Amino acid sequence: CYPLFISIDKISSEPSLLQEHYEKYDGFVILHGTDTMAYTASALSFMCENLGKTVVLTGSQVPIYELQNDGRANLLGALLFAGQFVIPEVCLPVKTISTATLLPLARTHTYILKISGRISFISLFCLVFKQVKAFLQPPIEGIVLETYGSGNAPNSREDLLEELKRATERKVVILNCTQCLRGSVKKVYATGQTLADVGVIPGCDMTPEAALTKLSYTLSKSELSWEEKRRSFYDLDFNHITGKADIKSLFLFVSQELEAVRDALIPPLACAAAKLGDIDALRAIAEMGGNLSCEDYDGRTPLHVAASEGHLPLVEYLLTSGATVYARDRYGSTPLMNAIQHIQVINLLRETGAHLSSHDLENTGTMLCSLAAKGDVDGLYAWYLAGADLEQTGYDGKNALQVAKATGHKEVLDFLRQKQQKKVRLRFQGPGF
Repeated sequence: CYPLFISIDKISSEPSLLQEHYEKYDGFVILHGTDTMAYTASALSFMCENLGKTVVLTGSQVPIYELQNDGRANLLGALLFAGQFVIPEVCLPVKTISTATLLPLARTHTYILKISGRISFISLFCLVFKQVKAFLQPPIEGIVLETYGSGNAPNSREDLLEELKRATERKVVILNCTQCLRGSVKKVYATGQTLADVGVIPGCDMTPEAALTKLSYTLSKSELSWEEKRRSFYDLDFNHITGKADIKSLFLFVSQELEAVRDALIPPLACAAAKLGDIDALRAIAEMGGNLSCEDYDGRTPLHVAASEGHLPLVEYLLTSGATVYARDRYGSTPLMNAIQHIQVINLLRETGAHLSSHDLENTGTMLCSLAAKGDVDGLYAWYLAGADLEQTGYDGKNALQVAKATGHKEVLDFLRQKQQKKVRLRFQGPGF
């Protein structure tokens, strides 16, 4: 596994090299100053939608060239996580000691993504009403309100509550975050319910940094209506939108022995249901608390199996149920690799952020040449949709186009030339965002 090393040392106007090299590397390490690292990590977690690879931010309080520093352990730990583990998240690792080092493969710069700056932060500590009222006035679009305990505010301040209500009626999105280091915002006390009654959105377990950056990112999306922007914050609370009890509570009184039996049976049962295309069986497994991203003895998940069989409705169900497109079986193959013969499934997985892994691409050139020699346009088209480079060479140094010319398969030749011309046009136009 190879991590891409990114150093944020100056602002670059070039297109994002993270985006450009996303499918070439297994993970990314970003060096960052410690003062604002939490804000950058939070912002990246929202900007990198459908993230399937490990992105690690790291830095140090003491420069790495000093004799006693925390930078060396932080950097080695970040490289270890990015290069050896599939964690589809933006991560801030704890200090880790490693006995080996990985040299950086590349140095790149980052670019600025324009997000909304019409947001503010209000703490209820030493609250001054005039300041709150001023903060809530136009052109402000979002507010993070830092409250006490589990999201409590003084419900005796009618002036404050009325001003908050007026702001929400003007379509200002107000998020309620707790100042406590642990726990989350809940409407368990009257003081917390009072804020919700005037339109303040519970921020659940979001940190103030995450709340601020998510507000900036969400409010900058011009394609979303105000209702959609506001609704995206309610998605933080699963119980709020479904009204269902936590699935884990269903097994609160189940013995450890029964749980062990259940956990042992679910992977083969789920994969068998996926092979048959039995959505009802998978729903029943999910209702019992089963993990639909579980792995069988070969490391295959139900999504691997459903993709391999071409069961499009079942693939859709698994994706909406939280199954990950980035899982790899014991051979290193992804669900996308398993779906290579099924065009509709390939398209759906790609829309969800799937891409071929480095393992998937190891022998792609030879496979493409074989398909070209057979005159299999459909097979080449499937690999093209999956993201394979049609110009990749096989074991003899030839690519599919050269094989098609030698074998005289005109339909294959026309297809490959068309895709080659399209690739040249895209290179000429430059990458877009």
